[in-house]
Amino acid sequence: MSTYGEEIRERTQWFLQDRFGMFIHWGLYAIPARGEWVRNGERISNEEYQVYFDEFNPDKYDPKAWARAAKDAGMKYAVLTAKHHDGFCLFDSKLTEYKSTHTKAGRDLVREFLEAFRAEGLKVGLYYSLIDWYHPDYPAYGDRIHPMRDNEAYKRDPATFGTYLEYMHGQVRELLTDYGKLDIMWFDFSYDEMKGEKWRATELMQMIRSLQPHIVVDNRLEASGEEGGSIYSSEPSFYSGDFASPEQIIPPSGVVNENGESIPWEACITLNNNWGYAAADKTYKTARTVIRKLVECVSKNGNLLLNVGPDARGEIPVESLRILDQIGRWMERNGDSIYGCGQASLPKPDWGRYTKKGNKLYAHLFEESIGPINLAGLAGKIKRARLLADGSELFVSRPWNAVMYPDDAFFNFAQPEHFTYPLPDDQDTVVEILLEEADG
Repeated sequence: MSTYGEEIRERTQWFLQDRFGMFIHWGLYAIPARGEWVRNGERISNEEYQVYFDEFNPDKYDPKAWARAAKDAGMKYAVLTAKHHDGFCLFDSKLTEYKSTHTKAGRDLVREFLEAFRAEGLKVGLYYSLIDWYHPDYPAYGDRIHPMRDNEAYKRDPATFGTYLEYMHGQVRELLTDYGKLDIMWFDFSYDEMKGEKWRATELMQMIRSLQPHIVVDNRLEASGEEGGSIYSSEPSFYSGDFASPEQIIPPSGVVNENGESIPWEACITLNNNWGYAAADKTYKTARTVIRKLVECVSKNGNLLLNVGPDARGEIPVESLRILDQIGRWMERNGDSIYGCGQASLPKPDWGRYTKKGNKLYAHLFEESIGPINLAGLAGKIKRARLLADGSELFVSRPWNAVMYPDDAFFNFAQPEHFTYPLPDDQDTVVEILLEEADG
């Protein structure tokens, strides 16, 4: 492995251990409550959007409560939108007046977030949009996604884009120097010609590595949720990032580079259908779905970054909290099958998925079986099996009706072993299987 590869491996060691994090999209867009892209979709100008800046006063903002909810859900890290595409900053940047300290809130909301989450023992990251729909030197008219893309009055001189880059680099420097140790820098996003060196990405990454060499950076200085960038290649660029960030999808076969080697990745997924608070969006995923999708990510050597969108007053919606609580109850009993686990060198079973850590294989049962549960190819390789949630012994045996499957092992939850028994947990029943050898 190259020195560059070794550095990535060292930086991402904790990331691949922790596996489950909270994404938090929050800003002025929580007031119109129609999602974080409301300016884009409704072609809202800076002047029209100003009313939300003037009103912003999240009197219920309590990052300690957010941190407790994340920790109780079994999450190990969290990423907050320090600045989204609308350009509004939740931190006290010295480079703009467009920030939370100049609203009725009068507070550095990023600093309070970082302090609260660190106090709960969680790792912390900040999301920073490379895009800025507020800044006067960011391309507007003719840009594919700017709210004023069709308004010729917003035509900008390309020669002034360098002024925006100085501003953007300066804000990243502020976040990396004024707020203590950060664990993740989560950039969003590149598109069309706006990627790579258009952002002066080499210079930006050199600054990041000089200030916080340990920090884990995503791949979106040259990619987006649609495409992955050179991190997928055998020769990634200097600014390719430490992990891939597929969005609203779990890659069918995980994430590997063109040599077939697994690379760190994290699926970022919404809890309903929006990143930012959307009052009318009640299409929430169930705890069962989230648990199973977390397991799917880990079974493919990936992480899950699950989003919540707090409302305009600063509270995480009660529907989200209920789901997080249910996930947390499952994680409390079954987290050993997630943390530090990864892909097993076994085919995906019909009844669910495997995760693995050392010589412990975790069978995640999503479907009930007729009779004994088949462990294909594991005959003679199992020392014991226990229900992970309570440690109770399971019956590993060779039932009378399995004579034709000599290479497979079988277990069941009670005897006789050929009977059908209900799964103890219909969200995901986890069986911890101790193997004779770690590579089984």
